[in-house]
Amino acid sequence: MAKKLGKQTYVMDTPPTIAGFAAIGSKKEGEGPLGQYFDVINFDSTFSQKTWEKAESKLAHDTVELAVKKAGLSYQDIDCIFAGDLLNQCIGSTFGVRELGIPYLGIYGACSTMAEGLMLAAFLADGGGMQNIIASTASHFCTAERQYRFPLEYGGQRTPTSQWTVTGSGAAVVTAGGGAGPFIRAATVGTIEDKGIKDAANMGAAMAPAAAATIQQFFADTGTRPEDYDLILTGDLGQVGSDLLYELLLREDVDIKSRHTDCGLLIYDPDKQDVHAGASGCGCCASVLCSYILPSVVAGRLKKLLFIATGALLSPTSTQQGESIPSVAHLVYITSEPGQGV
Repeated sequence: MAKKLGKQTYVMDTPPTIAGFAAIGSKKEGEGPLGQYFDVINFDSTFSQKTWEKAESKLAHDTVELAVKKAGLSYQDIDCIFAGDLLNQCIGSTFGVRELGIPYLGIYGACSTMAEGLMLAAFLADGGGMQNIIASTASHFCTAERQYRFPLEYGGQRTPTSQWTVTGSGAAVVTAGGGAGPFIRAATVGTIEDKGIKDAANMGAAMAPAAAATIQQFFADTGTRPEDYDLILTGDLGQVGSDLLYELLLREDVDIKSRHTDCGLLIYDPDKQDVHAGASGCGCCASVLCSYILPSVVAGRLKKLLFIATGALLSPTSTQQGESIPSVAHLVYITSEPGQGV
């Protein structure tokens, strides 16, 4: 089972395998630089449903179904699914998988949900309690706009610091022992960080301190440096948050810039697509990970990957009450070989 290393990091005794993974996106994602890497691009953002919320649930359902199929398993083989999303009470995920008959554990970490799900799945798989576990999440631009900002019909102007919520989903099947990889070698559980940011249109500024705290803690716990890893991948800080992340870490003499990129900067082309500071949403880092990054690990182009998903833990109610935006970031260390590093 996982062994604690330092203050917040846990190393897997028998690193679980990510046996199957899938990513589905819609029109804007298909037009971006990573469009060709998605398993499915559905140019109908309604996914043939009557509401945007039902569309998000269909997106979540189809991605889980495809990931299980790619893992060579059936629903009966799955011991548990960790799933969540941005909608109130996580109805996108709940309604999406309710007919599958899979034991369900709903989780909420906002845009950090994919890392949280992978981490929890790895803990259970490494501990021997379960064999096959799914980590999944999804988001939809139109549902997020309706819940957190304004209905699309309102036509409100977006600020330069705002990010575009991805209409996309990612799902991964984590399996105990064996397999050809990728492997989940370690994980760092993040702490809630709150620097008093209240601008709900500037998620990058709110989440950057959480990413910095978790990354710094991982290096402190493991005694490693940024240069020990092929890629340090955050999601989804966008341009504003990424710049702040560099500044915060440099204050602690940690320089990740040569190894870092952000899912919110990868999925869209800022020169050709109007996304302002980049992308965001549960489905952003999940779909980037499952479409482009994990295949690079399988192919050997990446051997040591730090995946840090960040989440802003706000709600419409907290924003209306003038609350600040607490955030969290969880780190998952993914490798091409089971015993690499740490």
